[in-house]
Amino acid sequence: MGRLEGLAVVRSRIHGYGIVAQRRFAAGEVICFGDGVLWEDDEEFDDTYALILHSGDVRTGEAPDPRPQRDLFWDLADQTRWLNHSCDPNSVVEAKWVPSQHTVDAWWTARRDIEIGEEITYDYAFSAAVAEPCYCGAASCRGVIVDPEDIDKLPDDLRRRLTIKRAG
Repeated sequence: MGRLEGLAVVRSRIHGYGIVAQRRFAAGEVICFGDGVLWEDDEEFDDTYALILHSGDVRTGEAPDPRPQRDLFWDLADQTRWLNHSCDPNSVVEAKWVPSQHTVDAWWTARRDIEIGEEITYDYAFSAAVAEPCYCGAASCRGVIVDPEDIDKLPDDLRRRLTIKRAG
């Protein structure tokens, strides 16, 4: 596994390790691609660093569109596993199922200009079932790493940590 061009793994102020820009990235620019191992939802594995591709919303770049019948997990196996969450992220991750290769393409794109030394982050948007406290430090921090659409499904202990109003 090679190093990610223009990026460095460092100790993070957010959590554990993180990745910082060693060069400037312009809004809309692809920052990096992620390599990983494919797992299906019925297989046992540690999903700590996995991107989830739900069977109903997996994008493909090919026709016809043979969408997977089950959720897939792209377990990040390179430096992209150190990209931290932020409620005000500077990047967005996208992924698509590539049926002809039975694999996933995943990439991070800058949402805005990113300066040298800035930590690269994206919004994990966890489901309420696996949500956890957030320590991103963003002015707009939700207090919990959760998909905003799932806020009403949070258990009481995490609901108390919310710093934003519930949906509805």
